[in-house]
Amino acid sequence: MLQLRDEAEAPADSPGSPTAATLVPGEAAPPFSPPRETLRPVSVRTATRGGRLREYFVFRPGTIEQAVSEIRVVVTPGEDGEVRSVWLLTEIDHWNNEKERLVLITDRSLLICKYNFISLQCQHVTRVALGAVDTISLGEFEFPPKSLNKREGVGIRIQWDRQSRASFINRWNPWSTNIPYVTFTEHPMAGADEKIASLCLLENFKTQLVQAVKKAHKECPVPGRANGVLVLERPLLIETYLGLMSFINNEAKLGYSMTRGKFGF
Repeated sequence: MLQLRDEAEAPADSPGSPTAATLVPGEAAPPFSPPRETLRPVSVRTATRGGRLREYFVFRPGTIEQAVSEIRVVVTPGEDGEVRSVWLLTEIDHWNNEKERLVLITDRSLLICKYNFISLQCQHVTRVALGAVDTISLGEFEFPPKSLNKREGVGIRIQWDRQSRASFINRWNPWSTNIPYVTFTEHPMAGADEKIASLCLLENFKTQLVQAVKKAHKECPVPGRANGVLVLERPLLIETYLGLMSFINNEAKLGYSMTRGKFGF
């Protein structure tokens, strides 16, 4: 083994003679002591479906039950009748933005509720008379040929007042609420929680909605209008082209009540 040693390059009696380091074979080198390191615990996060489920406030214990009990207060027996079913769905607006919604089917109305699952407050309710619903369509999503948007999956569209399209001004206004239809798809965590899975099934929602609409048309016909509902299976057209706003909104899940780091909104 080689070791560094200081050895005189000049005679010892030479004043001011410089010294140099030389390699001397056969001697053991001093043990090497590495620099001290501080080990810190590492948190590993597994991106499982169950882990993502906890990010949504609606799936926290007791949340959806409290939300439904509060929304029932806005139900008017004379106008709406009895509540028949409650659903947790995702609304897709005319600009392809996703929005978490609680939907109630009553005897005579469809109630679409914007509910804040963080502050536990009902912020807005849209009431659609079932007697005014004329077309229910189920199918995959479709965009114009030159559109940069894309959406997988199946949705359901409910139209009323014999209008298939909104006006030009409303179609190009992303904040317009004067749209003669509403489009739903399943919640992104629909199959992750067995207790709430039954509230998110789109096919079951369609079946109960069609039954409720037919019943409302029969019991409360609209004067001067041919009553009846048309049930179709066809693509659901979303007329957006660039879709930058919806891309940011949907990728960040801004339409859902979720935890985002240390914050929730």
